[in-house]
Amino acid sequence: MRLDSELTRRGFLLAAAGSAAAAFAACTRSGGTSAVTSAAPSIPQAVLPSVSPVAADCLTQPASNAPLWQAALGRGVVYGSSAATWQLSDGQYRSLFERQAGILFTEDDLLWWRLKPTPRSKLDFTHSDQIVDFANKNGMLVFGAHLVWDEGFGDGWTDDDLWGMDRQAATDLIHSTIDTVVRRYQGKVAAWSVVNEAIDDNGVRTNVPWYSTIGPSYIADSFRTAQAADPSALLVYNDYGYETDFQGTNAADKRAATLDVLDGLLADGVPVHALGIQAHLHAARFADRFDADAYRGFLSDVAQRGLKILVTELDVLDDGLPADAKQRDAAIADVYATYLNAALQEPDIAAVMTFGLSDRYTWLQEDYPRSDGAPRRPLPFDDDMRPKPALSALQTSLEAAADRTPYWVPQRCSQ
Repeated sequence: MRLDSELTRRGFLLAAAGSAAAAFAACTRSGGTSAVTSAAPSIPQAVLPSVSPVAADCLTQPASNAPLWQAALGRGVVYGSSAATWQLSDGQYRSLFERQAGILFTEDDLLWWRLKPTPRSKLDFTHSDQIVDFANKNGMLVFGAHLVWDEGFGDGWTDDDLWGMDRQAATDLIHSTIDTVVRRYQGKVAAWSVVNEAIDDNGVRTNVPWYSTIGPSYIADSFRTAQAADPSALLVYNDYGYETDFQGTNAADKRAATLDVLDGLLADGVPVHALGIQAHLHAARFADRFDADAYRGFLSDVAQRGLKILVTELDVLDDGLPADAKQRDAAIADVYATYLNAALQEPDIAAVMTFGLSDRYTWLQEDYPRSDGAPRRPLPFDDDMRPKPALSALQTSLEAAADRTPYWVPQRCSQ
């Protein structure tokens, strides 16, 4: 994995909370002019794959104590979470996941460090088969992540392995891997994060190995390869940084740059079907820094391109909050409510996924523990699987979401 000085998602999550954000018009670059507006007649349109008809008997109003997936589906939203095989070997967590999730985001098991741990390794589907089978047997949809990313390779890949390939070798590697993986899970994976984190404030990132070895066409070609391998799958571009400013980087610029890139892809007929919004949120002064009107405008602009929207990696970084668990939990719940009450007004949000269900398995504690030693508490359940205020905030926000016709219905609805 290459260590770059430019800001990555992980750098973003570690950033100190910035000053209060200025108000920006939706999808407008700071100090600049508006991006393509919702009234423009020439906005390119996505063409989505067809899906099975919705079973009406799955959409009845859920009971007050219903699991999250049922509460969400009552408003036409699919709720789920990330998970990995090593986490699900914990029987207590597995039971919690089976109860709460309608869609499973593959946290580890479809990353390259699992599938192809070295450049010379054959593809190994041991763990990916297990996680997909777990979801399918439990009637859950699967969100496969990530086919193309500049991280997720593991220690078996050196900088030279990634950056030293010639164009043909890189092209053959990326296309053969996408084709083989997507074909293997045709009909079993409902959506793919085809390309992850390839955009910065200025457009397509240039500091990634695929750009360096192949050029910007790797993005379009990756989507075309995935569609050829499974025409029924929803193909997603996934990224972060749309909610609040951080380290001098402007959320409005990231929103505008993403729309620009998506417009270019759609105008060229590239089969992009949805935008995945990671939504890793900073708790410190979130309500002051989050411009809900601008954010809703961005979501509307995405939807007007015919794209579905998935919230893919929702959690809350609790830096800047007190160590006291009760105070932190209340503040984190407020962040969930503030964000979801704004986002879920957009009826083209098809799914909401948290990046884990329990604090026992949060990547934030694993990779970035708090400096005061207090355990991270970013998720709906604590590390003993007990519900927290964040669960109530999620349930309330999902139940209050704008009604919509669901794009998908998990198979567990009819089980």
